[in-house]
Amino acid sequence: MTDEVPASAPDVPEGPEDLAAPAAPEPLGLVRTPTGHAGVDARLERLADADHLTADGHVEVYEDVHGGLRDALTALDAPPVPGPYENRS
Repeated sequence: MTDEVPASAPDVPEGPEDLAAPAAPEPLGLVRTPTGHAGVDARLERLADADHLTADGHVEVYEDVHGGLRDALTALDAPPVPGPYENRS
C-alpha cells in the first residue's frame, strides 16, 4: 500500500494562488412555481436575488423572504375588515 495520489486526483489546489480566487456565484436554476397569491409569489421571486450573491449575502435575502411569508400567514388569521357599507352600528 502506498500513499501516492493518482495523477487524476479531482481539483486539488496546488498552491496559495489556487485558494485566492473563490468561484463566482452561480444561479441554482430552481424553478419557482406561482402560488396564485400575489404577496407570496413576490416574496418567492425575491429568492432569485440570492442567486447573484455570495453565500454571506444570502442571509439578508432569506430573512426578508421569511418575514414576508410569516406576515402573509399571520394576515390569514386576522379578522376580516368590514367594507364601507358593512358598518352596522
